[in-house]
Amino acid sequence: MKKILFALLLTGTFSLSFAQSDYYNDYRRSISDVNWQSVATELLLSAVQVKQLNTLNDRYSNYDSWNRVYVSQPDRWREDRYYEIERILGRDKYTKFKKNYYKGQNPVAVYNRNKNNYKKYNSKEYKEYKKEYKKAYKKENKHGHNH
Repeated sequence: MKKILFALLLTGTFSLSFAQSDYYNDYRRSISDVNWQSVATELLLSAVQVKQLNTLNDRYSNYDSWNRVYVSQPDRWREDRYYEIERILGRDKYTKFKKNYYKGQNPVAVYNRNKNNYKKYNSKEYKEYKKEYKKAYKKENKHGHNH
């Protein structure tokens, strides 16, 4: 039983750090998946707006800087980022931005909906691990009831 608890503890530790990096990867994709030059052109943004967007996009250039802010609430980046984009663009231009890049949906909702759909949970290795864990758990509990 101690081995299983130890394995779970290790798995939980690695899963937490992996989950944090998943959130950061979403954050980075929210920047890299958008052609910000096109946004500026299509929405007729002022030089000040372009500068503010570039500053926002450069705010957390690496995982450590992002993690210092979002360590306790890694999904909060969504609200923070899209609130800032709406503030910079204004309501009308932000609505056009959402229509062009998020099919009219709220970007926060898009990322919230996708946050638990990471490939690691659908991978063959993860499913195999889960199956083996259940077997070991049942065996351990069955063994414990016989004594």
